[in-house]
Amino acid sequence: MHELGRRLATLLTPGDLVLLSGELGAGKTTLTRGLGEGLQVRGAVTSPTFVIARVHPSLVGGPALVHVDAYRLGGGLDEMEDLDLDVSLPESVVVVEWGDGKVEDLSEARLHVVIGRDAVAPGGVEDVREVTVTGVGPRWATEDLTPLAAPPR
Repeated sequence: MHELGRRLATLLTPGDLVLLSGELGAGKTTLTRGLGEGLQVRGAVTSPTFVIARVHPSLVGGPALVHVDAYRLGGGLDEMEDLDLDVSLPESVVVVEWGDGKVEDLSEARLHVVIGRDAVAPGGVEDVREVTVTGVGPRWATEDLTPLAAPPR
């Protein structure tokens, strides 16, 4: 998941909204940690569950990473307005864990990353992740997402 985040960082630009979905422990924060490393942002990327959102400024003049955990938020975009994500979005990369049904109205273009987790996959491989990445809107209509595919083993 960490390496996937690093590969995803190469595709992201200021204004991108990324929604991460998956069960607890699926690797959403680990993916975001790799994304932060790839974007070269300041500070340790950790789960923002209790603070709801963290901003990690760029160390190299790139976009800041705004990492949001909407798990404890019950409402939609109205409840998230206090976070001012719409203000941060144009110059940042905004990643929202558990954001489905809550933040889609922030942008007509977004990337949905759904992480599935199998305890044991065929062949006896343990703790396997299956990731589906779907681009929505004009920003992603022509973007080549093949760099996100897992490298051959």
